Amino acid sequence: MSRYRFSQVNVFSADPLPGNPVAVIHDAETLSEEQMCALARWTNLSETTFLLKPDDPKADYRLRIFSPGGELPFAGHPTLGSCHAWLSAGGKCRESDVIVQQCEAGLISIRREGSFLAFSAPPLVRSGPLEDDVVNKIAKAFDLSPSDIVRHQWVDNGPGWCAVMLHSAQQVLSLKPNWATLFPFNLGVAGPHSSGHDADIEVRAFVGRGGYEDPVTGSLNASLAQWLIEEGFVKSTYTAAQGTVLQRAGRVHLRQVSDGIWVGGQVVEVIDGEINL
Repeated sequence: MSRYRFSQVNVFSADPLPGNPVAVIHDAETLSEEQMCALARWTNLSETTFLLKPDDPKADYRLRIFSPGGELPFAGHPTLGSCHAWLSAGGKCRESDVIVQQCEAGLISIRREGSFLAFSAPPLVRSGPLEDDVVNKIAKAFDLSPSDIVRHQWVDNGPGWCAVMLHSAQQVLSLKPNWATLFPFNLGVAGPHSSGHDADIEVRAFVGRGGYEDPVTGSLNASLAQWLIEEGFVKSTYTAAQGTVLQRAGRVHLRQVSDGIWVGGQVVEVIDGEINL
């Protein structure tokens, strides 16, 4: 049995509990893939990550990301949470303002932006309007009429996300999914908040393949921003609220600049210790 440094951090919230947690195992070179899968099932979090030495000379560290169902090429809140854990453990980046993470999706740039960490949104692998049968299935899964859906789009940057825009945040918050009908789609739903709210839009992430709602989702917000900013639904800098129905208070900060879209949020360490494996 070996001991490994273990961190559990909360992402997209300044407080320890209202965001989305990720478990991080440091210096995980001696763990097998089977052990990584087993630990991800044991933590039962949406993601558990493993920090490794990079094999790309441009990267500062390598990250493997596992859900209880298997390995993921990329995920947003695990990227920010793992970067925070790596820095807290004494990680030193090659460039003073940019940390480079190597993962299955490639090299991901991460910046310190005041109290935030922010990652560069990866490119979409699928875009364009949803097919009519997909829209109809989504509408049926939430008991929506066609007029409730303002716009729809494929926004897939790896996990298979599709998305719909509703008229208001209240509509988004009132949704109750029929998981059997939604399967196998991973769906993001967004709607605008009225003026005076601290967020511009409300977002919910329904993972049809797993039958659960994710509290705060970096990858979905990254791909939504690429669509919503381009279509003019939101400004080039905006804040998304997510997790409200799950009694979370996630806040994702998005902005488009000359080098792309950056997805940021606050990260706080909640557990720091060791794990025996």
